[in-house]
Amino acid sequence: MLLVIALAITAACSATRHSGTELANELVDVGITYPDIQLDIRYASADNFLGRAMYAAPRCYLVTDAAQRLAAADTALRPEGLRLIVWDCYRPRSVQYAMWEILPDPTYVADPARGSRHNRGAAVDVGVIGLDGEPVPLPTDHDDFTPAAHRDAEDLPAVAIANRERLERVMVEVGWIPLASEWWHFDAPNWERYPLRDDPL
Repeated sequence: MLLVIALAITAACSATRHSGTELANELVDVGITYPDIQLDIRYASADNFLGRAMYAAPRCYLVTDAAQRLAAADTALRPEGLRLIVWDCYRPRSVQYAMWEILPDPTYVADPARGSRHNRGAAVDVGVIGLDGEPVPLPTDHDDFTPAAHRDAEDLPAVAIANRERLERVMVEVGWIPLASEWWHFDAPNWERYPLRDDPL
């Protein structure tokens, strides 16, 4: 099943290429295109490390290839009794500057002078929940800036590590690239070939 999904994604990615160094950069509204994916966009509420809403609407926008890969990961998790929950997708660059003012640490927040993968619509912050929508044990909450959030953290409940590893395995199988310091963060392939954006949500 995953091989079929991977082949479909590869074909779609090839179809969206423009030229040698640029990829199609239209943003897809994941909530509309893939309505079965559960969204909990933290920066559209005060439930985030800034303590205030940074987005005007709880929307998840991604470049086409990334949106397809996100849907493929959600589909692949379901036979294991899990589904994705999405905390962040495209992030305006102006929000990146606001984050950097509070936490200027590139281990956890990308320097806005260089831009974040999120600012390109080519990264996601995701966790897993049960098929019934109920929470499952995870290493930390989203945006926990401690060593417990690192992918190699071991001083955690075994079930939380298992769920972290299930999420990472499925995301990697459909092409996502994990970030070492945040178990929830994944980058899309070729992220550097999409433009930085500051379009408001």
